[in-house]
This record gives sequence, C-alpha cells and structure tokens, in this order.
Amino acid sequence: MPEAWLVVGLGNPGPGYAKNRHNVGFMVADLLGHRIGARFGRHRRAVAEVAEGHLGPGGPRLILAKPLTYMNLSGGPAAALALFYKVPPDHLVAVHDELDIPYGQIRLKIGGGEGGHNGLRSLSRSLQTKDYYRVRFGIGRPPGRQDPADYVLSDFSAAERKELDFLVDRAADATEALVTEGLERAQNTFHPSLA
Repeated sequence: MPEAWLVVGLGNPGPGYAKNRHNVGFMVADLLGHRIGARFGRHRRAVAEVAEGHLGPGGPRLILAKPLTYMNLSGGPAAALALFYKVPPDHLVAVHDELDIPYGQIRLKIGGGEGGHNGLRSLSRSLQTKDYYRVRFGIGRPPGRQDPADYVLSDFSAAERKELDFLVDRAADATEALVTEGLERAQNTFHPSLA
C-alpha cells in the first residue's frame, strides 16, 4: 500500500480572498482535487477542508488540505491532519506563494527558512520542524513602494491572470512530480534552466 502524502495548500478562506496572490496554494489544491476526482469537505478533527484520493490507479494516496483558520494560523489544522492521518513531515508538502521568486517560476525544496511567510512560520511552529517539502509559486516583489502585506492580499493583475491557469497547472504538475518522482527529479524538471 503506497504511503499517504498530505498536501497543504496555504491561503485564506472566503470569497473575498479567493483570487488573491496569497491564495495560490488553495488554487493548486483545488486543481489537484479535480485531477484525482475528489471533493473538498469539512474535516471532523481539523479546521480545514479536505479531499482524498489517489494519483492514478495504484498511485500514492493524496490528502489535500485547505486550512480554514486564515494564513497566520495554518499550522494548527495541518499538524492536526498530519497526526490524524499519521503522515510524517517528510510526506507533507506545503504549496504557497513566494515573494522572492519571479512571477511564473516554480521552485521546490525541503526545509529551510520561512522568508517572512506567516503561513510557513505557523506550519513550522505547529509541526515542530522545518523539514517538510515546499512547492513555492513565485509571485514576485511588489511594485514601487507597495507594502508586501497589501501586495499578497491583492488580486493578480490582468496581465498575470492571462498566464495564471497555466501556472497553477504547472504547480500542480510539480506537486505530483515531487510525490511520485522525488525532489531531485522534480527540481530538474521544473526549476528554470541556468543555461
């Protein structure tokens, strides 16, 4: 029986936040749910919406989660789900927006700092480790002197929205590759070439 993976999309609940840059984790989780034919529903043990299924016949079991506590408190529901499903940190993937990566680039890693991301900070604190996987969706830095906090809570621009569906699709592909092929192979596929 393949081991389960917990994929936590980071974002904020409610329609007012749905199209924000900060909610790209939810967008990727929704797409992955669609791909595995699973519907999200409220979990009985955690303040989160959860969908479960398999990546293809006989493939790994995916538990997709969208914490409903707002970004700054995402760690509590994620840790509760990890405990409930007996998923160790090395089988947990956080999908999140990343200011320090140019828009449209996807980067994958395990461990490291949180880079000022409150959702990751909450996750690390609640899991009591930083050694979980991250699928980092680049949103770029805010223009001019715009406050980063306002920037992440604003919607993608019209120009960005032209590519957004493709990029969310690519981030979902990267998440699947991480789970099925491992970090190094997924990085080789999805990280931009330096050549």
